[in-house]
Amino acid sequence: MRNIAAVPGVGDNVSTPEQIISGSPSNQPPTAAAKGGGAGTGGSAKPVRSESTAGILFGIGAYGLWGLLPLYFFILMPAGAIEIVANRIVWSLIFCALLITITRAWRVFGAALKDRTVFGPLALAAGLIAINWLTYTFGVTTGHAVETSLGYFINPLVSVLLGVFVLKEKLRPLQWTAVGIGFVAVGVLTFSYGQLPWIALILAFSFGLYGFVKKRVGPKVDALTSLSVETVVLAPFAAITMVVLGVTGAETLTTMGAGHFWLLVASGVITAVPLLFFGASARRLPMTTIGLLQYFAPILQFVVALLVFHETMTTARWIGFCVVWLALVLLTIDMLRTTRKNSVLRKKARLAAAGA
Repeated sequence: MRNIAAVPGVGDNVSTPEQIISGSPSNQPPTAAAKGGGAGTGGSAKPVRSESTAGILFGIGAYGLWGLLPLYFFILMPAGAIEIVANRIVWSLIFCALLITITRAWRVFGAALKDRTVFGPLALAAGLIAINWLTYTFGVTTGHAVETSLGYFINPLVSVLLGVFVLKEKLRPLQWTAVGIGFVAVGVLTFSYGQLPWIALILAFSFGLYGFVKKRVGPKVDALTSLSVETVVLAPFAAITMVVLGVTGAETLTTMGAGHFWLLVASGVITAVPLLFFGASARRLPMTTIGLLQYFAPILQFVVALLVFHETMTTARWIGFCVVWLALVLLTIDMLRTTRKNSVLRKKARLAAAGA
């Protein structure tokens, strides 16, 4: 499907879960100076623009694929959530092994497995992302795709809460307002659904905690190594699940024809490619741009749920979603305002240093 800082509305030292996956120590695009061009050279700006364009395209590719995942799960039916996730893990492991072989990264992978400070957090992250994948796939395959999109809409609000309660950050006024509005939205949606929107809440909190755990790993591992370690942790459970489904006659992998078989096998590629695209994007773009691009996925999920799956949206649910979107608008405004202010301060600091 998939460092908590720089999520829209989170403090300067927090990033989205996706940004952690990249394993990149910096999400800023290369500067002209870093490429050897001076301030007045005509050849320095073009590479920077080219890198930014590539970053945006990679980002759209990553979030676009994540946003269209409900369509993939839909064509995999009658396979259920458990079988889909089990296949996703097993085939991802094989695909990752192939990529590690091609990139000759087995030594890096082995070092990650032996390093407790890397393997421990990634093992915990694996458990959290498994919960996230199971919940997401269950929601899509049981007619709750709208609610799954809600989970990723409110994820930035969860990141804000983690910043407050775990990282002891102080929120700015707009952030507090957005969080308060978010609680109102959950109340409205609880009234609409007749119960807590538990699918959305599990998705938001599992993904938020996943990002927090991955932040502990930071730049120690790249995207491929991180995904590979997490997949190794989950693979034994996934393999056992596939065997049990096969013995009990509940699996569809080998009983629904060659087309269905290869679609399930393709889940390995479909899992890994968006993560790798995101890693390429995050290395080329500022965190602000990544923070804005992240809304692309739930918007696509929401559109697919309405136009393709024809899920029902009552008036109360529309109101609840509109309240959530209002909170996200406030977080985005706060993020852009803070980014601009920090940019001005950095510019003044550079000018002061040059004058000294």
